[in-house]
Amino acid sequence: MEDETRVSDGMDARNETAGATYAAAGVDIDAGDRAVELMKVKVKKTLRPEVVGGLGGFAGLFSLDVSRYTRPLLASSTDGVGTKLVIAQMMGIHDTVGVDLVAMVIDDLVVCGAEPLFMQDYIACGQVVPERIADIVGGIADGCRWAGCALVGGETAEHPGLLRPDEYDISGTGVGVVEADKVLGPERVRPGDVLIAMRSSGLHSNGYSLVRHVLLGAGRMRLDSTVDELDADKTLGEVLLTPTQIYAKDCLALIEETEVHAFAHITGGGLAANLARSLPANVDAVVDRATWAPQRIFDVLASRGRVDRAEMERTFNMGVGMVAVVAAEDADRALALLTARHVDAWVVGEVLTGDGDVRMVGTNVAT
Repeated sequence: MEDETRVSDGMDARNETAGATYAAAGVDIDAGDRAVELMKVKVKKTLRPEVVGGLGGFAGLFSLDVSRYTRPLLASSTDGVGTKLVIAQMMGIHDTVGVDLVAMVIDDLVVCGAEPLFMQDYIACGQVVPERIADIVGGIADGCRWAGCALVGGETAEHPGLLRPDEYDISGTGVGVVEADKVLGPERVRPGDVLIAMRSSGLHSNGYSLVRHVLLGAGRMRLDSTVDELDADKTLGEVLLTPTQIYAKDCLALIEETEVHAFAHITGGGLAANLARSLPANVDAVVDRATWAPQRIFDVLASRGRVDRAEMERTFNMGVGMVAVVAAEDADRALALLTARHVDAWVVGEVLTGDGDVRMVGTNVAT
């Protein structure tokens, strides 16, 4: 397993003058080593039996048991968290954005039916603060455990001069495996299929540039304040940092027990655009807004920013984090399975003969 802090600031590490040191130039290798020590315990909790080696190597090793498969396909996905990180940095809360990272990467993998195997992370920061890095990686480790994949390594790069000491960005890459004849996608979807929505935990990790513009910019709201329309026990900042829901294990359970034809992970672009990616050219998906009520944070954004419905729906998930396209005869069983797994799910629409479009009908239930 590979996990290290590497200097990556574009400066020559060689002493150009007597007495010059890397630390004096802004890169603290010792701090990076301390960060690795702090994160080791949580990272080890993510390990699967297939992981080979320990923390500190140059590469992460994973022994794939190919005897389990007839024709295994490896699936991969890379993503980040985006400007939600600005909220985390303003709040000084760093142990949840790692969960967001895992959700964005791994829930893309599972859409094709792949079992997530392992993930690696990359953190770029202005200054390595060991406790902060350990919090970030601890959140990634938590997310990996919930998704059922191993965290086999990563890298932390200190970039003084490029990023301020309190700034950082994170990204990750995940790898999964799926049998070639079990890949899910548009070619399996047919008229008569049922759309089952899985509720989001809130904003997830998309649209935060608009969130910050509406609430913190034009709205001049404080992250440490409470908002009448929201949870009275949480500050605005805490609501905005609600971690992204991870659906990987729930989706895999659906695949195992029901006839799933496709999934759509509802991220940037909203429900309609992401669902359209899972449709063939000969069908339409009809989504009934009247089947659910978005969380109150969406109402706050729409009202405070005077954001119209079309803009809201193409920017945010509006309360739906994942959609499963299932055979009509398995819809009830799929709902029962998700309910048993404590996933808030409901029939949100259907698939009809058409032209590959998503039609949004009705009006959302009031919160």
